[in-house]
Amino acid sequence: MADGGAKVPRKKQQRDVTRARRLRANMSLPEVFLWRELRQQDRVKFRRQHPLGPYVLDFYCADAKVCIEIDGISHDMGDQPQRDAERDEWLRSRGIEVTRIPATEVLHSPSQIAEALIRHCQR
Repeated sequence: MADGGAKVPRKKQQRDVTRARRLRANMSLPEVFLWRELRQQDRVKFRRQHPLGPYVLDFYCADAKVCIEIDGISHDMGDQPQRDAERDEWLRSRGIEVTRIPATEVLHSPSQIAEALIRHCQR
């Protein structure tokens, strides 16, 4: 590479960033609880409401290429399961592992969920 091997950042589309910012400002209660736990540690870096392609990921660990999605009851309704499957496949085709966690589990024990995610991303 002419630039000495430096990574070229992907060009972000403004709608991705704008949507991600809006979602960060309006996170669900389980997302807030989990984010509080994840950001208090310094072993693994997570991003919240991270735009990637046509999607915004709830949480993303770039080093481990792991996407964490917190699924509320709406993920079981209508065409949402099919949309989730398509999203998961799109992410997997780009080498990103998808981990889905029910929102009720996060509400029950955010610290335990956070610790399990940290260990998973450290592997």
